[in-house]
Amino acid sequence: MAEFRVCALIPTFDNPLTVRAVVERVRAQMADVVVVDDGSAAAGREAVAELGREGLAHTTRRAVNGGKGAAVKTGFAYARELGYTHALQVDADGQHQLEDIPRFLAAAQARPEALVLGAPEYDATAPLGRLIGRKITLFWTAVEVGRGVITDPMCGFRVYPLAAALAVPRTGDRMDFDIEIAVRMAWMGVPIVNLPTQVRYLGRDEGGVSHFHMLRDNLRIAGMHTRLAMTALLWRPLLRLLGRGPRSLPAAR
Repeated sequence: MAEFRVCALIPTFDNPLTVRAVVERVRAQMADVVVVDDGSAAAGREAVAELGREGLAHTTRRAVNGGKGAAVKTGFAYARELGYTHALQVDADGQHQLEDIPRFLAAAQARPEALVLGAPEYDATAPLGRLIGRKITLFWTAVEVGRGVITDPMCGFRVYPLAAALAVPRTGDRMDFDIEIAVRMAWMGVPIVNLPTQVRYLGRDEGGVSHFHMLRDNLRIAGMHTRLAMTALLWRPLLRLLGRGPRSLPAAR
């Protein structure tokens, strides 16, 4: 790739207490930030607008909340319009280890064709229900792309090559998005780099806000895995016969 121009892409929905701190911490590691307001209420909308007025981020707003996936896809198109080739996705709730940004950018620049995925390492703040659901997703992801290709498809800390991400066929718009786009990019032959990173869940007193709805989102993810697994079981034997299929690259040190 002749040019490597990367921005941070931060989707946000009602994160007025954390989004500024996340943007400022990101800007300590890299220059360019894109924030997508996914139809936040007044406080969240104003927090994002202030970032734009102060020149801390390129900002855009969706008039109606569409879900995390919808916001990230809006961000892909906006970042591409601004001339970026890659986007480092970061959640706005402050749970990611942003000091790892240089490692992620170095891995993406060394392998610009690859999708760089965060492989989360959790501390005691991780909710038990989310950990159990994650184990189920890891099982089905291994069915869909093969064992060892994707360490964890749910972590929202990752670097996308934008041309490949925008070429992915239709994906879910909500919490199923992170999983589905990683699987579909692997199916497209995009190499995967998995990088370990610490993840900490913030409490409400720290501004932590979870938009994960345990019943609704788990049902949505279950339906997505059913579709993906059935598709994978049909075409993976053919890919093996042709000597092709998803592949994982060793992480850069």
